[in-house]
Amino acid sequence: MIFKRKREAPSLAAIVTELEGAVAARDGDRTGPAFTAVMNGVQSVSDAECRLAGPRLAALLPAFPPTGPRPMLAMAAGYCVERGADPVACAEPILDGVRQDLLDALEFARRWTATGAAEDELPEPDEKIIDDALPARLGVDVYEATRLALAWCSVEEWQPPALAVLCRSAEVRRMHASANLPACRDLEALQRHDLKCLAYALAVLDDEPIVVLHRPTGAGFEVRIGGIGDNFQLHTLLAHVLVGGGHVPGTVPSAESVRLATDPEPAQGRTRTIATGAFELLAPDGERIWNEGLPDDIPVVEGRRLLVLDEPAYQRSWNADRFFPHLPGTAELTRVLTPDETRSWFARTSPGNEIRRPS
Repeated sequence: MIFKRKREAPSLAAIVTELEGAVAARDGDRTGPAFTAVMNGVQSVSDAECRLAGPRLAALLPAFPPTGPRPMLAMAAGYCVERGADPVACAEPILDGVRQDLLDALEFARRWTATGAAEDELPEPDEKIIDDALPARLGVDVYEATRLALAWCSVEEWQPPALAVLCRSAEVRRMHASANLPACRDLEALQRHDLKCLAYALAVLDDEPIVVLHRPTGAGFEVRIGGIGDNFQLHTLLAHVLVGGGHVPGTVPSAESVRLATDPEPAQGRTRTIATGAFELLAPDGERIWNEGLPDDIPVVEGRRLLVLDEPAYQRSWNADRFFPHLPGTAELTRVLTPDETRSWFARTSPGNEIRRPS
């Protein structure tokens, strides 16, 4: 008996080639099966195949039907980035898609609430809202109504691929974050979508100098930060640099909490490491800057972000894991300010933030 040799499954490269051809030909009968094959294929191939496929999948996004499952295709490209594909090569199509869906979701909200009637409260992002009455309600044709509604319903699905490229490349953040952040914050403010992770990633500061004034000692410093996901991480690193460096008094953070904040390798799962607060973080006007917030919350004064540190009002502690596991933070003391510079910067703060030296 002659046995037929089992046919080998096509490579991911071959599957992507088929999807590219189907999209280029605008052949829906081919695109559906090819898309399904890609979504199944990326989960079962080697890292090497994912590295090659990622930029090709991302490049397909602009040509993919706007009413099709574009966020799912972006997820496939983002998954390839997580497996080693170049985030810079994949970023532009992914983040352009993010921006377009953010803007479309905002346009959906504007049109939905245009009449100002009580029943115009924004709906939950559920595709049940796509019905025969939707075009008239939004004042557009069926295609446009469907496109805007799908953006409203699926915008959260863009977060994983966006985070994949944003958290793996400072270059990506420098090139694309500022174009996406305002729309992301505007949509999040409508309180129908959970976009916190995307907003935080888009607001990450890189290679950013900040002036830090230590009110109890009257000392001033210039610190350069980058890749910090929230102010818990910033707090730990400032204590490491300033207290650990012997520049101001206080509790030195543990070596493990510093490692968790800075190590290029993410922690494997959640740890039980606790960090303890060394300061009160204040804006120049004396308002508290919350640990739950972002370094981007630090106000800019005459071209520099200006942060005031004071004695902690009460003892705080928190889990030392960083907000973005794949994004290591940095904080470097670039110089100690001269007394004249320090007095000049303190003069730019509110009366409650004047130098208060110990008696």
